[in-house]
Amino acid sequence: MKTFNVYPLTPITPVRAEGSWLWDNKKEKYLDLYGGHAVISIGHSHPYYIEKITRQLNNIAFYSNSVLNPLQEELAYKLGELSGYPDHNLFLCNSGAEANENALKLSSFKNERKKIIAFQKSFHGRTSLAVAGTNDTSIQAEINKTHEVVFLPLNNEEVFADTIDDSVCAVIIEGIQGVAGIHTPTNSFLQLLRKKCDETGAVLILDEVQSGYGRSGKFFAHQYSGVKPDLITTAKGMGNGFPIGGVLISPDFKAKYGLLGTTFGGNHLACAAAISVLDVIKEENLMESAFALGEKWMKQLKTIEGIKDVRGKGLMIGVEFDFPITELKNTLTNEYHILVGTASNKNVIRLLPALTVKAKEIELFNEALAISLSKQLQPSNN
Repeated sequence: MKTFNVYPLTPITPVRAEGSWLWDNKKEKYLDLYGGHAVISIGHSHPYYIEKITRQLNNIAFYSNSVLNPLQEELAYKLGELSGYPDHNLFLCNSGAEANENALKLSSFKNERKKIIAFQKSFHGRTSLAVAGTNDTSIQAEINKTHEVVFLPLNNEEVFADTIDDSVCAVIIEGIQGVAGIHTPTNSFLQLLRKKCDETGAVLILDEVQSGYGRSGKFFAHQYSGVKPDLITTAKGMGNGFPIGGVLISPDFKAKYGLLGTTFGGNHLACAAAISVLDVIKEENLMESAFALGEKWMKQLKTIEGIKDVRGKGLMIGVEFDFPITELKNTLTNEYHILVGTASNKNVIRLLPALTVKAKEIELFNEALAISLSKQLQPSNN
């Protein structure tokens, strides 16, 4: 049997990792500025993280949700305090896709509606909303078997106000669009979404799967707007590589047995991993660091010749060029041993380093990028 080949893979086999660095099976060292789609939040192999997981592994590694697990209560308390949502409840699952599907279920249970508003170029995991804005009518037809989904342009207040009504079940939006190439909803747009959802009885879902956990400089990216959503979904950086996801649920939703369910969600190892991440973010002031480093980094990038646009918040940065970045990315990987991400916009590099990234590591990237660009943009001698 072979693996099902659905991902383009960088031809590197990591065997060791520490902080922002990887070593492959050929003993080559790489600077990781992508962290598996923002999964690595507190750095590879953080000693406190390893200690917490190891200690838990030597006790109860895993058990189903049929017994009491005090680690779930500890995780919920610490997440509520650090995120600024102590009054919310937490449902634990395994991934961002599962978190978003459960958020949609909760929404439909609450108002018994079907219609969903999402936004063009958005991505909500491998869910019924995975191909938002697609031009493929056959795929769109498949989506609409599960939900009646309307995809609207991001930040177009007039179109949104004209579309939402009391038939809408939920509005789902990313705190920052990641896969599309780092696009941020404006504060006024998020505030309008909150206002209209209140007026129509629709549920406002903030997908913070990629943009959450301190990456933007606040715990959740939407907190720059002052808006409080009804449901918040999270995953990726939540476990620093260990599979875990969750839905933060406002007190307006009442729990009852059988409403939601999961087999592996909130198991002992996942909770130990997630608790350690919160502890490190708090103790090492990683949100404040992410904001400061990100602001400085974006200013530096804007001075490099050949860059069309730089956008983002904190350590969630998109760098856009006037050309597809395949060759540039390969140069950074093969010649400079620096790993970066791509986007659905083929002209954009995504930078999603660990929140523990160092200024000197950022400087290494800036230098490599400037040199690579200068070579690539030189006029051909032919």
